[in-house]
Amino acid sequence: KTQEIVLLLCFGWIPKTIKKRVCSTFVEDSFSNGRLCQCGNRRVDHSSVALGDCFSTAIVNHWDSAQHSSEYPTDAFGEVQFTGTSKRHSHFLRLSWDTSPSMVYNVMIIHWRLPPPNLVVSVVGGDGRSKVKTWVREVIRQGLVKASQRAGAWILTTGLREGLSRCVGAAVRDHAAAASSDSNKVVALGIASWGLVHNREQLVNPKGSFPAKYYVQTSQDSCCLDNNYQAFLLVDDGTLGRRGGEMAFRAKLEDFISHQRTGSGSIDIPVLCVLISGERMDFCLKNSMPWLVLAGSGGTADFLSDLLDNLSSTQTFQSDSEAGPSVNMKEKVAEQAKRYFFTELVTDKLVDQVSALSIYQNRDLITIYHGEQESPADFDTVLLKALVGASKQRASDDASPYNEELKLAVTWNRVDIAKSELFNGDIQWKHEDLEESMTDVLINDKPQFVRLFTENGFNIHDYLSYGRLEELYCSVAEGTLLYQLLQRYLVSKVLDLLMGDVCQPFYQDVLGLEGNLSKKKSLLILHGEPEYRKGRCQSSWASLFIWAVLQNRSEMAAFFWEMQSESVLTALSGCKMLRELSRLESENETKLSMKELAQTFEMRAHDVFSSCYRSDESRSFDLLIRKSSVWGGTTCLQMGMGADARLFFGHDGVQALLSQIWWGDMDRNTEVWKLLLTFFCPFLCYTNFITFRQDDRQQEEEKLHVDGPSDSHYGTTVKSFSDLKNLNHLQPPPRPFIVSRWRQLWFAPVTSFLGNVLMYFLFLVFYAFVLLIDFKPPLPTGPSISECLLYFWVFTIMCEEIRRVTSNFIYLFFFSYIQDVWNKCYVIAITLFIAGSICRMFEQSYDAGHDILCVDYMVFTLRLIHMFAVHKQLGPKIIIIGKMMKDAFLFLFFLGVWIMAYGVASQALIYSYDPNLSRILRRVFYRPYLLMFGEDFVKEIDVGRDWVPKCTDNITLIEEGAEPCRLLYNNWLVVILLAIYLLVTNILLINLLIAMFSHTFSKVHGNSDIYWKFQRYNLVVQYHSRPSLAPPFIILSHINLFIRRIIRKVPSVKIKHFGYQKASNRLLTWETIQKEDVLTAQNKIQKSSDSERLKQISAKLDGVVKYLSEIRDIDHRLRALENEMKYCSNAHRWTVETLAQSSTFKPPRPPPLS
Repeated sequence: KTQEIVLLLCFGWIPKTIKKRVCSTFVEDSFSNGRLCQCGNRRVDHSSVALGDCFSTAIVNHWDSAQHSSEYPTDAFGEVQFTGTSKRHSHFLRLSWDTSPSMVYNVMIIHWRLPPPNLVVSVVGGDGRSKVKTWVREVIRQGLVKASQRAGAWILTTGLREGLSRCVGAAVRDHAAAASSDSNKVVALGIASWGLVHNREQLVNPKGSFPAKYYVQTSQDSCCLDNNYQAFLLVDDGTLGRRGGEMAFRAKLEDFISHQRTGSGSIDIPVLCVLISGERMDFCLKNSMPWLVLAGSGGTADFLSDLLDNLSSTQTFQSDSEAGPSVNMKEKVAEQAKRYFFTELVTDKLVDQVSALSIYQNRDLITIYHGEQESPADFDTVLLKALVGASKQRASDDASPYNEELKLAVTWNRVDIAKSELFNGDIQWKHEDLEESMTDVLINDKPQFVRLFTENGFNIHDYLSYGRLEELYCSVAEGTLLYQLLQRYLVSKVLDLLMGDVCQPFYQDVLGLEGNLSKKKSLLILHGEPEYRKGRCQSSWASLFIWAVLQNRSEMAAFFWEMQSESVLTALSGCKMLRELSRLESENETKLSMKELAQTFEMRAHDVFSSCYRSDESRSFDLLIRKSSVWGGTTCLQMGMGADARLFFGHDGVQALLSQIWWGDMDRNTEVWKLLLTFFCPFLCYTNFITFRQDDRQQEEEKLHVDGPSDSHYGTTVKSFSDLKNLNHLQPPPRPFIVSRWRQLWFAPVTSFLGNVLMYFLFLVFYAFVLLIDFKPPLPTGPSISECLLYFWVFTIMCEEIRRVTSNFIYLFFFSYIQDVWNKCYVIAITLFIAGSICRMFEQSYDAGHDILCVDYMVFTLRLIHMFAVHKQLGPKIIIIGKMMKDAFLFLFFLGVWIMAYGVASQALIYSYDPNLSRILRRVFYRPYLLMFGEDFVKEIDVGRDWVPKCTDNITLIEEGAEPCRLLYNNWLVVILLAIYLLVTNILLINLLIAMFSHTFSKVHGNSDIYWKFQRYNLVVQYHSRPSLAPPFIILSHINLFIRRIIRKVPSVKIKHFGYQKASNRLLTWETIQKEDVLTAQNKIQKSSDSERLKQISAKLDGVVKYLSEIRDIDHRLRALENEMKYCSNAHRWTVETLAQSSTFKPPRPPPLS
């Protein structure tokens, strides 16, 4: 009832605006002896006013709706429910024939919420109970309705359950049941005469029906409404039981819709009238409506088909100023009509309505379709050609004749038609002809058309300006995540939120905005018509790729990725944006699709880089560390880390580069024990005890010197200082061998790592020595010298952590730093150490400070786990332990529930009164926890066992701290609870924990190697940027860095090992070639798949069926030709025999023998 009240409030304005018609003048029908009016109603059904005007009735011979009917508020509107057929409700409205079409169209679009059409197909003919031919049914089902579904069309019929309308309704129902949820929906709209509808009184309700119960006769054809239609417009002209009362309104509505824009707004809504053995040609020919005539369907369709075939362009017609066609032409049309119509009334009416002159002058608007001979599968192509023929006639002279056809193909999303008809090489398209269509296909997500335009020479760089890019962002659909973000931030700010500190901000240099510009100030800058909108976008494909990825358009983004250079970095950037968007998305389905698309792009980056690595290892390394100007100066490694691309980092090529950087100038196969021995015997580095790669590089340089100098450093990999000097064309004076070899040993990240590990072990030993042996009392006695040295050691560790945060400000500032678990561990350890050191200096807090330092030792010791994460065997196991910790916390939740439940119950049952809080906490939590591990508390719990401690029942003593006595009477219940507790914890929960650990191990173990390889990058970067000396000697390195970076302003050289800026077009070309090879291989695999083979076989079978139908048509024609030849032969034989028997003509020679 509440819903009905809301609908009544929403549609209460309809009776005040939309009217119905009632006969107001009784005009006697001469064939009914005065019982009926010419409107079709009985005399008794007319009002007294209509019957009282005798004078007007006497002088009127013909009833006219405009003069002899009056308007009243409509009394039939709302929703109709077809009883016994379906539960779906359809909209209906009774309206006068002269109602404004714009008002009705707004009702359908706004109030009924019908989807705006991309095409309107008005089916005419086949009314009444005339049977529809079988092949016509197939054309409607396989051709008309299927093509309408692809185009998102409205189909207009009478909407009655009879003849052609019933066939259309059944076809729409079948296609709607088989269509997917995201496909276009066909809207079947019925426009019928109100006086013709059976059981129309069931729809009458002056307040509206929501819904009206309508009974449908399903046994046979009738004038009932068809339940397969979504809406009905019941046109009232005041007549009853007469056909054709809706024709005038229907023509006006079609004409109005033809001047409205489609949903994309690119073209007017095309309207096509389909004639199937029907009538009503003259209305639409005057409005320049295109017609599709189904030849062979019978009636007027066959008549017009033969008439157009017989009309010749050489015939002379009268000019438009003359009253009508010539008498001879009327006679010819009448003779032609007699072949199809037997009654003179129908023939005369048809000759008057369908003038040969009007048909010939509008012959471009009429398309003949021989459905019995052609395949219904090509019906959408026929519809398109019929509409294009009409649009060409209306197009201006300066417009391209194919623009309308292209716009229609784009609106219907029929790229196959565009390929075969428009982009087959016969048409030379101009850039300006495709600009509007390109904007349309981009906004409406039609990637196949974008690919088609690009393959046919469309220049995206000339097309995409910053103004057009802004227009594309303004077209984002409401309700999406991107739309919500754009409502709060500019595009550059949105990308900054998604990309973080991985790369520099986008578009801020174009907009002229500063990094921390507020939204209010940015709006002032963008007010008016900024100059940047006229400029061409510098990276067109990358900008379009970002735009498509932000909207989660998979096919569009995939095509833009194919067109963009820097394939690996572009794919990783898309992966990064999508994974950040998935964290912000609230809808699960959209979030899942974003994650799947992100995984797809990560796989593309992996495949392309794999092809590059197989082709050339050195170039692939350059690809990983090259800084991109398009993507804000970032590299593939940095973007992959930001995108959490674990699969990409698990590639052997990425790990080979990390290993190369990790070992520096030393050979990657160097044993660790050799390095450790060199720490204690430094002179070994000047021997061949450790192999360096410099010797191999010198041999390569000598070979290049013999072959000749190279004009570029293409293929040079930045992995060491020697590589970097060659790359930057720096030729400093050579250092002495002693200095250069020393730098090669100590500047390698692996050397820094091993030095830090050794010194950290020494730090932990020294820390333990201070806590256990040399921890002096507070001031002024303490601290000892060893403890002061420990303070200095921790101070150097803290200085190194501060340097990491400040030196990596661009890529790893504090908020990113603190997100790492091990960095948090270091911060906690240093904080606790500072707090403990301060507390131990004072006598009041000495013990607390000692305790804090003891706990802090454990935190420092746990830091060892992070150091050994680089180990190939220990690293994956550490990851598995980290995953199991999550299971352990979940187990502790269940365990805590049981401990509290049993602990409180057992304590209350054993001791009735015990106010000692510390004793209660130990017995409630500590005792049940130890029971789980087998600790024996049976003597305390079981009163039947002896227990040594003395107890008392004196409340005063108990309050003073004495041990209370145990209760005896309910001890049996305590024993039962103990048994249940041990059963649940020791058997159920422990086995649950084991099962959870087993599941986690089996699940993570297969991917633990990938996780370890991914985390290895952070460790390599950390020790690569770390000074060579370990704490506490690292303070010397910090002083050196302060002098070089702050005072002397000398830039860092090691930071370029993970990224260099160099124009390398050859490198990008090589990467593009590898990408094309990957795409070619994927296309081959896809074409060889079973689904593609089935599609190819289906297409071939369709071609065979079409060819067989053509053969059948040729065979039919040959048989007809044989019959005609046989007839001609008999006629000739008869002529020869007649002439031979005649005495008036003597032939010079006898007739030829057969």
